[in-house]
Amino acid sequence: MKTIYALTSLHHSTFRLLSSWADKWLLGLLARITFLAVLALYYWNSALTKVGESFFTVSDSAYFQILGEEGMMAYDFDTATIPFIIDAIVFLGTYMEFVLPALIIIGLFTRIASIGMVIFIAVQTWVDIFVHKVDAETIGALFDRHATGLVLDQRAMWVFLLSFLILKGAGAISLDHLLWSRYQARKKRPADGTLGKIDAVV
Repeated sequence: MKTIYALTSLHHSTFRLLSSWADKWLLGLLARITFLAVLALYYWNSALTKVGESFFTVSDSAYFQILGEEGMMAYDFDTATIPFIIDAIVFLGTYMEFVLPALIIIGLFTRIASIGMVIFIAVQTWVDIFVHKVDAETIGALFDRHATGLVLDQRAMWVFLLSFLILKGAGAISLDHLLWSRYQARKKRPADGTLGKIDAVV
């Protein structure tokens, strides 16, 4: 029994120490590096296919990718007749593909950017299934023996990665941590007037 107790105690203390060490900086950093390696370039490349002749204009391709052929048919394939609200959605959807991944990578407003990416993935999935009508094999299924579905299987893992960043944040090696540390230090620092009073008393 003493041996079992000693091994259990060693196990708990070792992994408690490892968890507390990794939790501060390693896990958030690894999550962001994984996001960069797997998703950031995918979304940036997708955004580039939607950009028009100048960087701050969107191309007709952006409307086709988001509205689909049937959606564009309702406007006679003429982007000039599309309502402003749809223009705004297409514009924001295009440039959020640039901005949100960049924020996650540098660790700035990481939780908010990750929530934005989860919403983006949900909308992207809805568009793929109901607008572009991808086939069942491409969609895949959860809780089956295949892990090859390009929609449900892959994106469930993407959302899990982003959920970690939402719940745990970017970690110590991030702009979020740097800005928060400076803010906390400034809050603790006495104001100039207070310093003057203390000096006068001394």
